[in-house]
Amino acid sequence: MSEPFRILTGDCLELMRQMPDNSVDSVVTDPPYGLGFMGKKWDASVPGVEVWAECLRVLKPGGHLLAFAGTRTQHRMAVAIEDAGFEIRDMIAWVYGSGFPKSRNIGNDVDGMDGWGTALKPSIEPITFARKPLAEKTIGANVIAFGVGALNIDGCRIETNDNLNGGAYSENGRQSVSDSLRQGGGMNAVGATAGDYIQPSGRWPANLIHDGSSEVVALFPAEAGACAPVMGTEPTSNGFSGSVKYSGMMGRTKGAFHADSGSAARFFYCAKTSREDRNEGLHSSMQPSVVTGATMRDRETADWPARNGNHHPTVKPTDLMAYLLRLITPPGGTALDPFMGSGSTGKAAMREGFRFIGCELDEQYAAIARARIEHELTKPKQLQL
Repeated sequence: MSEPFRILTGDCLELMRQMPDNSVDSVVTDPPYGLGFMGKKWDASVPGVEVWAECLRVLKPGGHLLAFAGTRTQHRMAVAIEDAGFEIRDMIAWVYGSGFPKSRNIGNDVDGMDGWGTALKPSIEPITFARKPLAEKTIGANVIAFGVGALNIDGCRIETNDNLNGGAYSENGRQSVSDSLRQGGGMNAVGATAGDYIQPSGRWPANLIHDGSSEVVALFPAEAGACAPVMGTEPTSNGFSGSVKYSGMMGRTKGAFHADSGSAARFFYCAKTSREDRNEGLHSSMQPSVVTGATMRDRETADWPARNGNHHPTVKPTDLMAYLLRLITPPGGTALDPFMGSGSTGKAAMREGFRFIGCELDEQYAAIARARIEHELTKPKQLQL
């Protein structure tokens, strides 16, 4: 594939059957959740085993798949993916504050039942994290043979100014430690023989992602490190346990609380979205389709095509899709989205320097996706820090 992206219109199952074996490096997609959203026919059920089997066939051995799902049907999505031959590796939780409860007040039907309803506020979408079985005996050998199988940890670390090594570092991020501790290992000692440790560029990526909204940040403790006192037996940054004076908490008084400050939300990746992100490259009205605080019913009955250039009802933030692509796609690799929608995955792929193949059943959505992706190609590349 020489061009930066290809958009294929039609049934994704038939389109993927025309693709060569082992031809893509990753699959990142937001498929139908099987919830009957807005009465749409395409959301009548989750994709079946045959769809995921085609994803498995075209994906290189060891390649990863990330597929969004709804909380009510996540189990069916994951089972179908697993039955197709994938290994389930994890589940990522995307937490957001923009969901609206679709609940009926039972007090309208039953006297004395005011305050009783039928549903919770939606605030999470699970992402099934799966991998095609390795073709080699080890991940390292698989990466050498096919270029995939590992995760881009450093490329997806969570930026922070915090010291990440529990006292193993000086204030400038470097401090010599003894060879005996170095031989003991620890994640940051891998491959080291002598000299100084180096402060990682950020926190290890987690299986939780949030949108940075005030509703979500409020769920996290304001001072995460102050939730438990120093006991005196905490493990060091190198994995050893013992008294405080020998641990990474040297100098802290037993029984005192940690001095950390700031919301624990900072431990996790934050992917914010905007109206501009949704409509870049499209002719659109400045009037929003729904007002702030709109109910789910308002969203279902809104005139999306008339008011909004991108009238797809379920648009994911480009920042979020870029992060997920970066986590599992090798540099210059090709990503596939069999349920492309309005093209957020493709737009993100262009931003990250990946190639992209997208399948979409609806020609109008495919046209929106093409405009968004082409617009992204005309923008200056953003430097990854």
